[in-house]
Amino acid sequence: MTTIVTIIGFVFIVLFAALFALWIFGERGHLVLPSTLAAAQPKKSKRAPHTPKRIHTGTRSAHKANIFDPIHAYVYGRWTNQYISVLINWLMPRMDEKTREHWANSYHGKVLTPELAAEMITLDHDIDSRNLEQIVPYPMARDVVLKSPLNITLYECACRHARPNGCKPTDVCMTIGGSANDFLLDHNPQSARRITQAEALDILRAEHERGHLHSAWFKNVIGDRLFAICNCCKCCCGGIEAMTKYGAKTMASSGYVAAIDESNCTVCGVCVEACPFDALSMDTGTTTVNRDKCMGCGVCESQCRFEAIALVRDESKPAPLDVRLLAG
Repeated sequence: MTTIVTIIGFVFIVLFAALFALWIFGERGHLVLPSTLAAAQPKKSKRAPHTPKRIHTGTRSAHKANIFDPIHAYVYGRWTNQYISVLINWLMPRMDEKTREHWANSYHGKVLTPELAAEMITLDHDIDSRNLEQIVPYPMARDVVLKSPLNITLYECACRHARPNGCKPTDVCMTIGGSANDFLLDHNPQSARRITQAEALDILRAEHERGHLHSAWFKNVIGDRLFAICNCCKCCCGGIEAMTKYGAKTMASSGYVAAIDESNCTVCGVCVEACPFDALSMDTGTTTVNRDKCMGCGVCESQCRFEAIALVRDESKPAPLDVRLLAG
């Protein structure tokens, strides 16, 4: 009996020592970094008084916090590249349809037109809008809470990092305001840095010219809210791959759809090749848009040198994420 107790005690000590060493490694040699304490503070959940009435809010988020959420959030924020690599390369291919639906509901993106992305980047005041079900049509993670939006952090795209021959540059993702910025800078200083709004706009424009789309990302364990602006390419983005390859609804439409001006269209096929969602096709001398597949990202519009494509509002799709309207 004494031997068993001794073994159990030894195993417990070894396990505790291993977890403590991992924690110190995660905190980069500190017992607790200031940004970890800030991120751990309970968040108030109230609707901002300035949220315009024309922005209808839905029911409360279906996400119920549990004791594992802080651990999940810490691992995601501290080791984002490794987290996404495992998700893209190992978990997603092995998930069944129900599991993919759960992941999409808890971790999803909202496609932004170039104009809407620029408006978000140049925001100069706080926003606190909750349960935006009409804009972010998921049962959870649909709040837009932006504190100190002038505070922008640029960090490495985990999707590009996860690919053997990922697109360059890799530092194209951004967080806007809030404790996430300080957490990234404290815990990943080698791959995160502060940038100005002007620098952020330059990155948006450069990515747009490369034929990449803009998107806002939400995650349940990151406060059920928007936490990042990403610039996504169809060859690397895990969200796009989950949609086009596995049928998971990981991204919501911008609220717009591509419209073809047949009088200007030469049926050259450039837009068909550029579309991240395979929504365009050439058929009997015309270019056709599959409205169900089209996410309204504007990549085809930017790649068409004949100005034959424009984005138009599609009322059957979720409302656009327009921070100007959320601001009131």
